Amino acid sequence: MRIFNLFKVAWRSLNRNKLRSFLTMLGIIIGVASVIAMLAIGEGSNQNIKASVASLGTNSIMVFPGTTMSGGVRQGAATTQTIKVEDVEAIASHCDLVNHVSPVDQKRAQAISGSQNWSTMVLGVKNDYFTIRSLTISKGSAFTTSDDRAAAKVCLVGITVVANLFGDENADPVGQIIRINSIPVKIIGVLTKMGQNTFGQDQDDIIIAPFGTVQKRMMSSSNYVNMILASGVSEDQISDAVDEITSLLREKHKLAPSDDNDFTVRTQSDISNIFGTISKVMTILLASIAGISLLVGGIGIMNIMLVSVTERTREIGIRMAIGAKGRDVLIQFMIESIVISFIGGLIGIALGITISELVAKFGGWPVVITVSSVLLSFLFSAVIGLFFGWYPARKAAALNPIDALRYE
Repeated sequence: MRIFNLFKVAWRSLNRNKLRSFLTMLGIIIGVASVIAMLAIGEGSNQNIKASVASLGTNSIMVFPGTTMSGGVRQGAATTQTIKVEDVEAIASHCDLVNHVSPVDQKRAQAISGSQNWSTMVLGVKNDYFTIRSLTISKGSAFTTSDDRAAAKVCLVGITVVANLFGDENADPVGQIIRINSIPVKIIGVLTKMGQNTFGQDQDDIIIAPFGTVQKRMMSSSNYVNMILASGVSEDQISDAVDEITSLLREKHKLAPSDDNDFTVRTQSDISNIFGTISKVMTILLASIAGISLLVGGIGIMNIMLVSVTERTREIGIRMAIGAKGRDVLIQFMIESIVISFIGGLIGIALGITISELVAKFGGWPVVITVSSVLLSFLFSAVIGLFFGWYPARKAAALNPIDALRYE
């Protein structure tokens, strides 16, 4: 039989049992849609993580107090204080591969304006911080080096702070006096809106003040800093810059060659790779779970095709009796299986894209639909159709024409 006629026969057979054919496709539809949606969410999260890490600044290098391992015990920034202001000054003076550096002190504080108050994060930084983080100012101006040295009572605020203290994020608070833990501070600028990062944190819920102000007036003049943020002279030399900083700090902290670092250095790439790996693992896990429904759909195809072979045994016997070969019967049932998976795959792709768009619109999740994910899902559904359709088709092709004609 010609291949075209085989397609006609397969389509006619499926069309006779529309509901059964649709229910058979349903497993493929749900599987393909789930895989596409899961991959889209995973890829969107991955790209959003990279964008959030990139927002830390170009070629950024972070130095945290504490080490990742000490004597077999995992440590962290909150377990010890090892980074001092002198370390920041040493990096600025002696590290040729570092072009900007700033200490970072942070603490949660209550900001008050008139009858309004708001709990927010206060950062104490130097001017280089704005360059490293690529922060821009929508209103007013940044503080100066003189403000930092004099511990001037000035600050810049994010729009979330503006909205909660002044009733409207579009308000102009420049020149207004607010109190931070009872300390009067003048607002001299408003930061440009940044939005939420990958982890759902509001980057606009922040107050930035001179490092000297936060250190002397809010941190009891502590000589330790929470973190050092620096940037390399170029992206190509970032690893050399890390080595330079590490060697300098080990020397400053008088560490022996056998001693572990009492600080941790991380780069933008390190953080991106860490979270990127986690995101990829989660994406693969979610896609694998969604792929199970494709296998279930394949089992459904095999089940229905076996039922179809049983129902059409006499038809198969008649076809063979008038000249159809086993190969023709095999191809016919394979075509029926492929058509089911093909149509189910197309509907699943449309449903998967729709679900992804709805998740992005109403759930606010980052979603990225890639051509590769669509092709992968569709190819997998086609393979499922071929794999699970082979056994019923082979069984039909192996029927004895005489026995098939006698079948009741």
